[in-house]
Amino acid sequence: MKKQIFLLLLLVLAFSCKPKQNMIYMSNHNFTEEVNQARYTGLKIKEADVLEIKVSAFDEIAVKPFNLTTMNTTSNPDTESSAAAAGQYVVSSEGYVVMPVLGRIFCMGMTKKQLELDIEERLKVYLTDPRVDVTLTNFSISVLGAVSSPGQKTTNNEKLNLFQAMALSGDMLPTADRTNVKLLRYSEQSKKDTLINLDFSDRGIVNSPYYYLEQNDILYVEPDKNAQIAANTTNPNRALFLQLLTVGISVLVAVIALAK
Repeated sequence: MKKQIFLLLLLVLAFSCKPKQNMIYMSNHNFTEEVNQARYTGLKIKEADVLEIKVSAFDEIAVKPFNLTTMNTTSNPDTESSAAAAGQYVVSSEGYVVMPVLGRIFCMGMTKKQLELDIEERLKVYLTDPRVDVTLTNFSISVLGAVSSPGQKTTNNEKLNLFQAMALSGDMLPTADRTNVKLLRYSEQSKKDTLINLDFSDRGIVNSPYYYLEQNDILYVEPDKNAQIAANTTNPNRALFLQLLTVGISVLVAVIALAK
C-alpha cells in the first residue's frame, strides 16, 4: 500500500511539473503560406482622427491657398472641423474635415487613398495635376494584461499587425494565455464595441481579418489559469483552505498506512 501511495504522489508531482502549453507563437507548421495570404486594406478614417493633408502641384503659388501651412488660418468655431496644428485637420463627429477653398469634405469610413483621390478630383477645377498626401498623425493602440510593458502605444506605422503590437509592449509574459487574447474594437457602423478572441498559437491568425490593427484598438492578454490560481492564493481565506486541504490529505495517507 505504501508503494502505491508513493507512486500516486509521484504521478501527481509529474503532472504538476508538466511544461506549459502554447508557449510558442504560431506553433503549427507551414505558416509562411498563411502569411502570404494576409491582406492590408488600409485604415478607415474615424471620428476624432487627426489628418495631415498636404496639397502639391507644379504651380507652387497656385497651390498655396489649399494648404494651411502656407496660410494664416486659425481655428474657426463655426466650422465642424478645425485645424489641430499647421496642416492638420480633426475629423468631426459627423465625419467631415473642412479645407480652405474646398470647404467640407466627408471622409469617415474612407481609406487614406480614397480621400486623397477624392480631394485630387475636387482640386482639378483649380489646379493642373494636383497631388494630395494624407497622413494619420494620431495612430495609437492600447495593450493591457500579461505583457512586459502595458499601456497606450503610439507609432508612426499605420500598418500595424498583432505581433508588432506585442513587440511594442515588450512581448507577452511567460504566464500569459496565448490562446485567448481579447481584442476590443469600436465599430462606427454599430456605434458599439466588439469583442474578438484571438489565438496567437494558431498559425491561421495571420489570415484573420483582425490581423492588422485599427486606431484605438485595445488588446487584453489574459494570464493563464495557473497564474490566476497563484494570484488567488494571496487571499488569506484561500490560503487557509489550501493549508487545511494539505493537512487533510496528509492525515488520510497516514490513516491508510496504519490500516494496512
